[in-house]
Amino acid sequence: MKKITRCILSIAVLLFFATSCTDVLDQQAVDAFNQDVVFADINIVKAYIGKCYDRMGGNTNNGILGMREDLLSSATDQTLCIHRPANYVDLKGTMSPDQLGFYVNTGMGGYLRWTDLYANIQNLNTVIAGIDDVPVVTASEETLKARLKGEAYFIRAFMYSQLMFGHGGVVINKQPFGLQDDFSTLVRSSIEETKDAILEDIDEAITLLSGKTTDQGRATAGAAAALRSRVLLFCASKLTNGGYAAQATNPLVSFPAGSQTALLQAARDAAKGVMDGTYGTFSLAGSTADPVLPLTEAQVKSYAENYQKIFTQKGAWNSETIWGIQYPITGGNNNVCNRWNGPCGYHNWGNNNPTEPAVRSFEMADGTEFNWLAYNPGGDQFTARTATAAELAADPLKSPFNGREPRFYAIVLYHGAPWQARGDLPAYAETGHLYNNDGTLKSNGTDSRQGLIEAWNGTKTGYYLKKFMDPETAGQYYNNTNTWVEFRYAEILLNYAEACIELAVLGQAADLQNGLDALNLVRNRAGLPDRVTADPLVARDYLRHERAIEFFGEGHRWYDTRRWMIRDIVTTNVYGMKIKQYLNGNMEWKLDIEDKEDDRSWAGDHFYWLAIPRAEIQKAPQTIQNPGFN
Repeated sequence: MKKITRCILSIAVLLFFATSCTDVLDQQAVDAFNQDVVFADINIVKAYIGKCYDRMGGNTNNGILGMREDLLSSATDQTLCIHRPANYVDLKGTMSPDQLGFYVNTGMGGYLRWTDLYANIQNLNTVIAGIDDVPVVTASEETLKARLKGEAYFIRAFMYSQLMFGHGGVVINKQPFGLQDDFSTLVRSSIEETKDAILEDIDEAITLLSGKTTDQGRATAGAAAALRSRVLLFCASKLTNGGYAAQATNPLVSFPAGSQTALLQAARDAAKGVMDGTYGTFSLAGSTADPVLPLTEAQVKSYAENYQKIFTQKGAWNSETIWGIQYPITGGNNNVCNRWNGPCGYHNWGNNNPTEPAVRSFEMADGTEFNWLAYNPGGDQFTARTATAAELAADPLKSPFNGREPRFYAIVLYHGAPWQARGDLPAYAETGHLYNNDGTLKSNGTDSRQGLIEAWNGTKTGYYLKKFMDPETAGQYYNNTNTWVEFRYAEILLNYAEACIELAVLGQAADLQNGLDALNLVRNRAGLPDRVTADPLVARDYLRHERAIEFFGEGHRWYDTRRWMIRDIVTTNVYGMKIKQYLNGNMEWKLDIEDKEDDRSWAGDHFYWLAIPRAEIQKAPQTIQNPGFN
C-alpha cells in the first residue's frame, strides 16, 4: 500500500483527446495535462467515470467486469478450467501470499486483484472529491453532475465490496492520495467498519441516482440497492459470524458475537425494498405460475429458451436485468464467450467444462431428484449406466440426459445436445465416441479430446458450458454482443429467501413461508413445482440447491460455498465422463475413475479468505495478513 497506483493523469490524457472542448485545448499545453483537465468539463468527467466502469473487474489489463476466459465458477465444484486448472490455488491447497494464481492473473482471471481494485478506488476518490467544482451551465448539466457523482459512489462501493468478499476487513480510505503522501500509517479496518463504509457509499449512490434516467449500462438506484442486498447477505453468513471457529473473535474476518440476527434482518429488508419496487420495477422474465405437470417436451424447451435468453439478450434489457455489462461488436469491452467456451469441433477453445457432480445435481422435469443409480441399485458414482436401443425406446429416462429440468438444457452441452450447424459435421455436441457393434472403436467424437479438430481444446469432463453462449454467434470468427448480467431480480428473490430461511433457522418461524414463497417464484419460472416444508433446515437445503442451479456459472457459487463454509464438502476431484454410442443405437455412460482430470483438495479453513499479496504487506508492514498465511 506504500505506493498506491495513481493513474488519473494517464487516463485524463486519453480522455482529453476523445472528449475535450476547444476552449480547454486552447488553454492547456500538451505537457500540462492534469486532473484539472478532467474537472474542466462535465462531459470529460462522464467519459472518465466510463473508464472506472471498465476497471470494475479488478484487473488493469483485462479489467472488464463480466465474462472472462477463465471463470470464477471454475474455482468451485461447478466447472473445470481445462487450460489453467493449477491457477485455482484455493482448490489446490497451494495459495499463499506469493502464489495467488487466478486471483491476480492479469490475463484470464484477476477478479479480486488487490492492487488494481485499489487503483480504481483512488480514481474514484479523486472524482468524488473534485466533481462538485466542475462548472455547469444548464439544469440538465447540474442533474448530470449529481448522477455522475452517484455513479462514482456506486462503483467505489462495488470495488470495496469485492475487497471485503475476498479478504474481510480492508484498508478504507475515501480521500484521494497525493504522489508524496505517506501511507505507512494506514491499517486494515474491521469487517464491520468495512461493511459500514460500503453501505455509506451505497446510500449516497441511491440518494443521488433515485429518480434519474441514464444510459443503459450505467449505474442506477436499483443497481446500488441490489449491491446492498448482496453485501448484507454476505455479512450475515456463517463465515463472518463465528463459523471460522479459530478466528471467531478476530474483527478482521468476523462480526462481534450476537450480530447475525440483526444482519440477517437487514439483508432481508434490503432485498424486500427492491422487491417492493422502491428502486425501480423488476420482475422475473417469464411466467411464475406454478407449472402443471408433467411438462411436455415443447414446454420444457420453452422454459429452457426463456431462461437462456436472460444471458443472450442484446439491446434493451429485459424486466429481470437490474444492471449489467454491454459489449459492442468491435472496440471497447470485449467478450468472445463462444470462442472461450464453445466445443472444439467448432474451432473454439472449450474452457470451463461442467463437472459430473454438477451435471447430476440438476433435477428431473417433475422436480424430483436425479438418481444416477436408478437403474443400478447398489452401485456407486462410477458405475456405468447402459441402455439398449430398445430399452431407450421403451424408457427414454434410461439416458441420463433425458427428462431433466429445463435449465439443464439451457446450461449444459452434453453428448447429443443440439448446437450450431457446421456443414457436414453433426449440428450437436459430439463428446462421446462411435463404436461398432462388436465393441471396437469406429470414430472419435468431433468435440472430444480425441477428435480431429483442435483436440487440445476438447472437453475434459464430457460437457461444455452452454450458458452465456449465443446460438447466433459463430465464435470462431465473431465476438459476442450479449449482455453480462451482474445483478438480476432472481438474485434479489433468492437473497430474500435465504435471509428469511436463516432467520427461521434461528427461531423466527414467521419468516419461513415468506422465504419459500420467494424461492418458489424462481422455481416456477424455471418450470419446476413448489418446495413445501415446515422444517427450516430442509428449507435451507432447498435454497442452497436453487442458488447452485439458478446461478450456475455466474460466479455466485464461489462466494456461496465460502459463506456457508461447505467447501470442505464440495471440493472433490474431477473425473471424465466417457460415452460410447454403438451403431445399433445402444449406449453406455461411465464416469471414468481412471481419468482424473483435476486433483483437488481442501487445505483448511484459512483458505476461505484470500491471502493479501506479500508485495502489498512489504509496502505497508502495518497491514495485518489474513489468518493462516505467513
